[in-house]
Amino acid sequence: MKNFGFAGETEIVAPGINGKLDEIRAAYGLLNLKQVDVAIEARHQIAIKYRTALRAVKGISFMEDMPGVRHNYSYFPIFVDAGKYGMTRDELYFKMKERNIWGRRYFYPLISEFSMYRELDSAKPDNLPISHRIADSAICLPIYHDLTMDSAERIVELIIEFQKC
Repeated sequence: MKNFGFAGETEIVAPGINGKLDEIRAAYGLLNLKQVDVAIEARHQIAIKYRTALRAVKGISFMEDMPGVRHNYSYFPIFVDAGKYGMTRDELYFKMKERNIWGRRYFYPLISEFSMYRELDSAKPDNLPISHRIADSAICLPIYHDLTMDSAERIVELIIEFQKC
């Protein structure tokens, strides 16, 4: 129940919550606020690295920063167009996982696919074509303040290498 009702990576067994912040962790969080700007900038540099390296890869797209918005770079989703990239999002995800690159299939599965919602008319796939397209194509690449540029380079090199296969 504490992890959104997930009972594994993709199986949802019940409605749930994500309640992980008790008072002690809140106190640590307040202390970490002193370092947040440095951490965000480190993530920003990784995002720049990913964008620069992946911009020319056919079938891989990503979002650009929005002008006037202060981003926290908590996620770096890429979108895999199987027809242009040469493999599906899931194929890329599992190939990355085999090489110990722990991305995440984000927005997957869609909440509309959970047993408690899937029978609702509003949850029918025909009513959510864009949501399904995004959910079936998104992978969030690893991004955190201690991720080295060498590791980020390895990640993009593998994404490029896998396309050639």
